Amino acid sequence: MGLQPLEFSDCYLDSPWFRERIRAHEAELERTNKFIKELIKDGKNLIAATKTLSAAQRKFAHSLRDFKFEFIGDAETDDERCIDASLREFSNFLKNLEEQREIMALSVTETLIKPLEKFRKEQLGAVKEEKKKFDKETERNYSLIDKHLNLSAKKKDSHLQEADIQVEQNRQHFYELSLEYVCKLQEIQERKKFEFVEPMLSFFQGMFTFYHQGHELAKDFNHYKMELQINIQNTRNRFEGTRSEVEELMNKIRQNPKDHKRASQFTAEGYLYVQEKRPPPFGSSWVKHYCMYRKAAKKFTMIPFEHRSGGKLGDGEVFFLKECIRRHTDSIDRRFCFDVEAADRPGISLTMQAFSEEERKQWLEVLGGKEALFPSFNRAIIPRPEGSAQLDKMGFTILRKCIRAVETRGINDQGLYRVVGVSSKVQRLLSMLMDVKTCNEVDLENSVDWEVKTITSALKQYLRSLPEPLMTYELHGDFIVPAKSGSPESRVNAIHFLVHKLPEKNKEMLDILVKHLTNVSNHSKQNLMTVANLGVVFGPTLMRPQEETVAAIMDLKFQNIVVEILIENHEKVTVPVFLRRTPLPAAWTRFPLRLPRLPLPLGTLDQTGTTCLQTGAASGTGHPLLQTSREPGWLEGTLNGKRGLIPQNYVKLL
Repeated sequence: MGLQPLEFSDCYLDSPWFRERIRAHEAELERTNKFIKELIKDGKNLIAATKTLSAAQRKFAHSLRDFKFEFIGDAETDDERCIDASLREFSNFLKNLEEQREIMALSVTETLIKPLEKFRKEQLGAVKEEKKKFDKETERNYSLIDKHLNLSAKKKDSHLQEADIQVEQNRQHFYELSLEYVCKLQEIQERKKFEFVEPMLSFFQGMFTFYHQGHELAKDFNHYKMELQINIQNTRNRFEGTRSEVEELMNKIRQNPKDHKRASQFTAEGYLYVQEKRPPPFGSSWVKHYCMYRKAAKKFTMIPFEHRSGGKLGDGEVFFLKECIRRHTDSIDRRFCFDVEAADRPGISLTMQAFSEEERKQWLEVLGGKEALFPSFNRAIIPRPEGSAQLDKMGFTILRKCIRAVETRGINDQGLYRVVGVSSKVQRLLSMLMDVKTCNEVDLENSVDWEVKTITSALKQYLRSLPEPLMTYELHGDFIVPAKSGSPESRVNAIHFLVHKLPEKNKEMLDILVKHLTNVSNHSKQNLMTVANLGVVFGPTLMRPQEETVAAIMDLKFQNIVVEILIENHEKVTVPVFLRRTPLPAAWTRFPLRLPRLPLPLGTLDQTGTTCLQTGAASGTGHPLLQTSREPGWLEGTLNGKRGLIPQNYVKLL
């Protein structure tokens, strides 16, 4: 049951029960006052905590904004650039969110703290003042009554009448004060319901506004989030491919490190300990140097370096070698030593110590010493062993057979080309396909003996077994360059240019394969093989550096991008374009378009799509004017006043 109402008529009776009801109302107001006081304190703590959280979030945002990923190599993929930029996007998102939080914190002060403090001070404070007056008047009233009743009846009537009047006036004043106090008590009990709750409503409205703004920011962020997830997935897929290649190279080098030394500008390089002589009686010390030697110039460079001192690099020394002499153990109390003499310091030799006898013999051989028994340090590129696969009629037959079977039987198979077949079955199928006697007998389209994953694995294995990759060693670096920079259009133009520099058979097979991969990607909703996934699978298959190094493997992701460009722009890149008007990007300066003009007869296109050179035509008639180009295999042409390049193998002299 709630508080009992205070009747105004009870003010005149001022009964004990009336006083009990007043005390109940006063106790409730005191409880309300304490609650509001605690709530204001908690609200201020909430604001302080919000500001602390906001400061921490802003610091976190600044840390995200200031950090930048370093990458291995000389360029990043578009996906990696997006991932790198994502930290700044996250930072901006948090910054915008904290701006809304700051607005909410200010609204808490204005809409909750200040109204509650005002209600507590003005309304509850006024009731407290009224209570003090009421208690004081109660004490005065009843004290006066007690004193009045103690008056002697023997007093004069005039004196008694005057006392009666004074008591009556005081009682009336007390009744009026009691009425006002009772009215105030009941008024504040009703007022607190809205004076207190209304600021709470405003507070929650501000909080809901903050969360709504956060929701709107999240909605705006959603599109970027979806794109970033694709960037992350593409980068993860490329990482998996790169990691397997790196591990394979690491295992090869672990098994035979000498056969996988990188090509270097130096004939020999490595660590040697150099004897530094001191005046007696201090003897000598041996200091580790990294030494490099160029045999053609007889130039020897050595740089002191100590791993144990945190990798401190000392000042280098360069001299030209005069001669190298082997040191015997009977002349020095150390093994693996030899002396070198500089041309500009005759008679003064430096004693050096190799890590082993084998390394000493190698240095002696390179430096022209007496023991030239071991091969040179000169690091030549190790040629890859040639496989039995060739770009011949049989190779095109294998390619077409596999493609027809895949498109007939498994174009919608999930993980097409990514899921590999059993190695023994793949080798058996490939052997049968590459054998002239059995190739025609293999029915891939209708036979259930060969799974689709076996066929796709055989196709990939055939392409990997070619003596050199389909896109050639020679053009490998050229294909990588546009994938690292430039706009999407300039990349397509540059790769189109390079595709038409491929040998005719390579280009023909690439056209067949890319057309098929385009068809595969068109069914990606069923087979889950997007253009990016196909790039991961066929990047290392179609492109391969001649020298296996970690740096080359780090470019694997750009090989994938080249294949993605080929698939996405098949019609533009692989279909012959007889006269391109779009210039190559400025960064692609290796292939200039500004070439000398050496007039040749005019040409037209015949019905077969071959450009036929003719004489007697005038410019402006729609026939392309063809001229020689400094680029092998290309001609420069003018069609309707527009300049461009045309592959020479699409031109036929009449």
